[in-house]
Amino acid sequence: MMRCATRRIVFVRTNKIINKIKYLRNIAILVWLLHCTEHGAIASAEPFTQEQSMSDYKPANSQLPKVTRGNRRRFLKTTAAAVATVGGASIMSLVAPGVRQAAWAQGSDAPEKKEVKIGFIPLTDCASVVMASVLKFDEKYGIKIIPTKESSWAGVRDKLVNGKLDAAHVLYGLIYGVHLGNAGPRKDMAVLMSLNNNGQAITLSRRNADKGVVDGATLAKAMAADKKREWTFAQTFPTGTHAMWLYYWLAAAGINPFRDAKIITVPPPQMVANMRIGNMDGYCVGEPWNHRAIADGIGITTVTTRDVWKDHPEKVLGCTDDFVKKFPNTCRAMTAAIIEAGRWIDASLSNRMKMAEVIAATAYVNTSVDVINQRILGRYQNGLGRTWDDPNHMKFYNDGVASFPYLSDGMWFLTQHKRWGLMKQDPDYLGIARQINKIDLYRQAATAAKATAPKETMRTSKLMDGVVWDGRNPAQYAQSFKIKVA
Repeated sequence: MMRCATRRIVFVRTNKIINKIKYLRNIAILVWLLHCTEHGAIASAEPFTQEQSMSDYKPANSQLPKVTRGNRRRFLKTTAAAVATVGGASIMSLVAPGVRQAAWAQGSDAPEKKEVKIGFIPLTDCASVVMASVLKFDEKYGIKIIPTKESSWAGVRDKLVNGKLDAAHVLYGLIYGVHLGNAGPRKDMAVLMSLNNNGQAITLSRRNADKGVVDGATLAKAMAADKKREWTFAQTFPTGTHAMWLYYWLAAAGINPFRDAKIITVPPPQMVANMRIGNMDGYCVGEPWNHRAIADGIGITTVTTRDVWKDHPEKVLGCTDDFVKKFPNTCRAMTAAIIEAGRWIDASLSNRMKMAEVIAATAYVNTSVDVINQRILGRYQNGLGRTWDDPNHMKFYNDGVASFPYLSDGMWFLTQHKRWGLMKQDPDYLGIARQINKIDLYRQAATAAKATAPKETMRTSKLMDGVVWDGRNPAQYAQSFKIKVA
């Protein structure tokens, strides 16, 4: 009996030793691969596919760095450090950033922060953030998204900067304005992804429409004929998208927004109420508040923003740069979940209808489903009897184009900030866009979501006045406009 017991003890102890040796061997292999990466033997940081395994992987040119006394010593030292930290700090802390990011795509680097508060303003284009939570795409990536309803863009800005919100559905130009200090206290910011293209409009009051003011030309004529009256137009944030669409449209009609009109800032959900009591002649805002003005009989749609710029950038998933640095895996998880939600919305008309039913609720946009669902299906009316179907309605994914954070999109907002005197000097347009738009992180999230991502980081667009924007010479572009603030 003693012999049997002794054999079992020896057997168990031997197995433990063997398992420990295997474990340490695997760590050594991992560290050696990292060592190879640092020395250029592994040229690509592309993640492994589901079909690949470590045993299938061959480094570039099938060559490993030559082992010398110096690098062997460094390798052994690193391996020893890795072994020493097995019981404490994560082994992934030893991994070079590029390799960590590639590994994350295969699920080996869990989100650092499991619960994330994402602020949103009651607008139709908050839908992908909301649906990522409602449909539990977030859980797939190991996080829980808590959509947090906010009342104004200034409030969103403040809560992002002071950390009360982790991220937000936010105006593209707001993020750039805060980064440069043109929209309040300066703070390094980040754009993780674009949330949507299109889906905004410019509304003129019914009072003006009844007098024949229905478009840019008739507005310019009326303003020239009545210079004593104060013509008032509203946007939602000084450096935001709605301000830029409004200014661009007015200028295209020959109206200088800062000389010929009074510009005020009004939170999106308050636009309709302010127009109802006569506080403004027109406004630019996101849906559903343009369609709501028609439904309430107080306004008309003079132009949709896709007529200003087809497939224009609009809202983004924004956060501080500090948040990205501290929680990179969480940022990738958020981005991947919201990419999936946007793709789900764009996949079918029935999905869009379901989305409208969800976001119409009091907790989100707080309006009737009918006010939301027509325009997200591309069915428009202008309030004057004209109806039309527009294929260039609000898009959330659009085969990866709508969600990709193009550098040229961010640069365009900088050119308009310079045009309208929000900046005195030309900034480093491309350099700032590269700082803010997290292209690499987006691509990793898209890989995790099995989503399409454009190869190019710049795109070319023609705006309503025929001027082409391609990002090549932003300073010259900003200076080229006839109507601008000197």
